[in-house]
Amino acid sequence: MYEKFGQFIDGKWQQSSDKKTYEVINPANEEVLGHASMATSVDVDKALKSAEKGLEVWKKTSPWKRSQVIRKIADLIRTKQDVLAKWITLEVGKPFAEGKGEVGATADIFEWNSEETKRIYGQTVESRFEDTRIHVYYQPIGVVAAMSPWNFPLVLSGRKISTALAAGCSVIIKPDVIAPGGVMELVDICREAGVPPGVVNLLSGDPPSIAAQLISSDIIKKISITGSTRVGKLILKQAAEKVQRVTMELSGHAPFIVFDDANIEKATDMAIASKFRNNGQVCISPSKFYIQDKMKKEFVNLFVEKTKKLKIGNGMDADVQLGPMTTKKRLNEIEDLVEKTKKEGAKVLLGGKKPSGFNKGFYYEPTIFDDVKDDFTIMSQEPFGPLCPMLSFKTFDEVIKRANNHELGLASYICTNSMEVANKASEQIETGAVAVNTPLVAQAEAPFGGIKQTGDGREGGSMAIKDYLNIKYTHLGIKG
Repeated sequence: MYEKFGQFIDGKWQQSSDKKTYEVINPANEEVLGHASMATSVDVDKALKSAEKGLEVWKKTSPWKRSQVIRKIADLIRTKQDVLAKWITLEVGKPFAEGKGEVGATADIFEWNSEETKRIYGQTVESRFEDTRIHVYYQPIGVVAAMSPWNFPLVLSGRKISTALAAGCSVIIKPDVIAPGGVMELVDICREAGVPPGVVNLLSGDPPSIAAQLISSDIIKKISITGSTRVGKLILKQAAEKVQRVTMELSGHAPFIVFDDANIEKATDMAIASKFRNNGQVCISPSKFYIQDKMKKEFVNLFVEKTKKLKIGNGMDADVQLGPMTTKKRLNEIEDLVEKTKKEGAKVLLGGKKPSGFNKGFYYEPTIFDDVKDDFTIMSQEPFGPLCPMLSFKTFDEVIKRANNHELGLASYICTNSMEVANKASEQIETGAVAVNTPLVAQAEAPFGGIKQTGDGREGGSMAIKDYLNIKYTHLGIKG
């Protein structure tokens, strides 16, 4: 499956310098999908030089021309939706319909940034002196090293590539070894759309060694990473040596709060949609459910009833709503956290085991816990899977305080019919994004990112492009 790809350097697909490869596994059946190219240090050096040359071409390309090329990428993504979605399902395990949704979101972010490239506005400031003028304008920051994870390989790579292109930067994208194929297909679409050689490059292979070599290079001026807080901290330390600008979207531990005036049918539907997308392997997936005490029993019963109806299976099969965990390691970590949660005193209302009928694949049942306390491990450790701890609360101030008592702050969810409660909760909850009465958080037109130890910077919206630009101020004397 990977033979037509490899490393993408200077506008061409090529094998690694030593021709080494690594296995990519289908999580639905544990079969080998194929062998993807493994980059060497020689390949990384070639990619750096390629991106350096590509930058000189792209930063001089007019915003309108850049816009046309980026828009063509969006159009081509949409025409190849099924091809790209199949890559996502085979490598990640998510249902094919979810894969198509991710492809659509990727096209949207390229379309959005195709328009943003024409709207990089400078500023004229009134000078205090009669014979001088003050001009503020933006310039591309330079070569970008972009590192994307496996859970949303296409949309997260697309955010980084499209924003870099819109700003006039060249980029080296490093997909995760677990899911490189869809990103390779995306980069090939960039080539087909007319992105000049060297402007977009791809390195496939060992993440730590490639990242370390990229970050240590004087050529790299900006780093964009989506990953765990642990990895983000390591990269931030490395980047500090070169004072490179870093955009980070890291781990999350999202609270899902249901007030007793909420519509219970809509609240449970919202919980199902937000929690079980990609089987909970989502940084914005709800990780702890706070239900106001008067409604808790009814909410939990209905949530269990609806969760039981979700179909587990291979994402390529029709009507499947829950695919496997993406890796054996992830499955083992879920099993360990379930056992620890039970030992700490939680009651399993649903799931808590592998589903029957699957001899192969990394499947795990959606699992709902009751009798959970705030000091349980699951309340601090991001589950990154289909685990749902249920808790109750009495008052507004109490639940906001408990929900905010965490070092991470990416997303949160609020269910209420009160405008007052909705506004107060969204203002006081300590997360970078808040979804009130909707399961949708990440959209092309909105700034996406977190606070606290969830990272820094934003992707999406009109703010994101600023992270890829340098600000320059000129004080111009008009009398020579």
